[in-house]
Amino acid sequence: MTDTTWLDATAQAELVRTGEVSSAELVDAAIERVERVNPQLNAVVRERFDEARKEVAGQLPDGPFRGVPMLLKDLGCHVAGEATHYGTSFLREASWRWPSESYLARHFRSAGFVFLGRTNVPEFGTTVTTEPVANGPARNPYDLGRSTGGSSGGSAAAVAAGLVPVAHANDGGGSIRIPASECGLVGLKPTRARVSQGPDIGESWAGATIDGVVSRSVRDTAAVLDVIGRPMPGDPYIAPPLHRPLAEEVGAPVGRLRVGVLDVDPGEAYLDHPQCRTAVERAGRLLEDLGCVVEPGTPDGMFDPLFPRFFTTTIAGDTALTISGFERVLGRPVTDEELEPRNAMYRAVGKKMSAEDYLGARFMLGGWSRRVAAWWAAPEDGGQGFDLLVTPTVGAPPPELGWFTAGGTEQEGRRINSFIPYTAQFNVTGQPAISLPLHWTDEGLPVGVQLVAAYGREDVLVRVAAALEEAAPWADRRPAVSA
Repeated sequence: MTDTTWLDATAQAELVRTGEVSSAELVDAAIERVERVNPQLNAVVRERFDEARKEVAGQLPDGPFRGVPMLLKDLGCHVAGEATHYGTSFLREASWRWPSESYLARHFRSAGFVFLGRTNVPEFGTTVTTEPVANGPARNPYDLGRSTGGSSGGSAAAVAAGLVPVAHANDGGGSIRIPASECGLVGLKPTRARVSQGPDIGESWAGATIDGVVSRSVRDTAAVLDVIGRPMPGDPYIAPPLHRPLAEEVGAPVGRLRVGVLDVDPGEAYLDHPQCRTAVERAGRLLEDLGCVVEPGTPDGMFDPLFPRFFTTTIAGDTALTISGFERVLGRPVTDEELEPRNAMYRAVGKKMSAEDYLGARFMLGGWSRRVAAWWAAPEDGGQGFDLLVTPTVGAPPPELGWFTAGGTEQEGRRINSFIPYTAQFNVTGQPAISLPLHWTDEGLPVGVQLVAAYGREDVLVRVAAALEEAAPWADRRPAVSA
């Protein structure tokens, strides 16, 4: 059989369509890679190999990715009758199974994807590294002693190591983009509500969370979003429709875009590693070569010191609600001893706050969002007329495992905040943002660059990302541990 290890999902699907490779062969090859490599990575925490083989032996939907294997993150994207543990010990021990299928899982299935299992996540996805007590740490294939990022760290490690071409991810404060940066992948956070969270969730984290994928190519990211980016009837709001499929933006002319390269130090509370700055400078030069007008620029309010406090308030409220929801379905209380200290703290804060506290935080974030987003608006609308913002994705290259939690809960909170100066803002504004693997350190560690577009403008991101992929290709990069 053709070696499919490093083919992206688009290429693998084409082999199935032409009959060169069967769906069963694709799935068997991916299972073999997971069995062989995952013991070093701990990226996949639950397998569904038997179910996958039965599915490819039957009649798969004739979608654009028919027969292509993928992995689902162990948080969200529920499959009816199957477990989703959210990185927790108490759900794993209860063997609880989700009663309903998410709209997203249905779209993945209708596209023809075959699910091989679930990937490692931090407990409840509330941190930026994947080191849950329940499952142990996911390990970065570029350096097994370093973090994969989070919360989609297991998915990113699996794709970077060549186990599967694409994996489900989601993002509430950077959880698609951060692992993409740390594992050398493409990670697009779609516009708010582009991908429905139905039927169980209208919105979470005050509308900051959204689903997507991590992948090795821009064309995969675009084509997958085309099949999952559909509103479900009854969604509380929907994203602006795109003018044409995102797959058609790949290879389209970039045009003379106005690009702002971050020119403000995020402040002493945040990491600002020189390798991340170097990555951004290089990206700026590439964009100039593509014909863009590149100049310094930073949205007003991006580093407002009050932003983290208000955003954390919404996370605490949502975490408390999530835990109490699981208490209801399990029919018993979840004790603090069953939670990691970070989430026990979030629950305590969430239970203590009043409705006025919570709604006040959302009110403040609404005003703050308008200050930030105005940077992309036309001058006649009171804006500065930029098309793209370029920033580092995170504040430093992948840190060593254990760095975030060394020193206790208070230290952990400070280090989480310090590591993500650039991502969570655009979960709150709802704007699309993408991390691209445009730089590697001398030690061979990947460093991502983030591009942020105006609300609803994934088309701009895909056009530019595809052009950057052609100008500075990353497809031949291979981590130290891989299939």
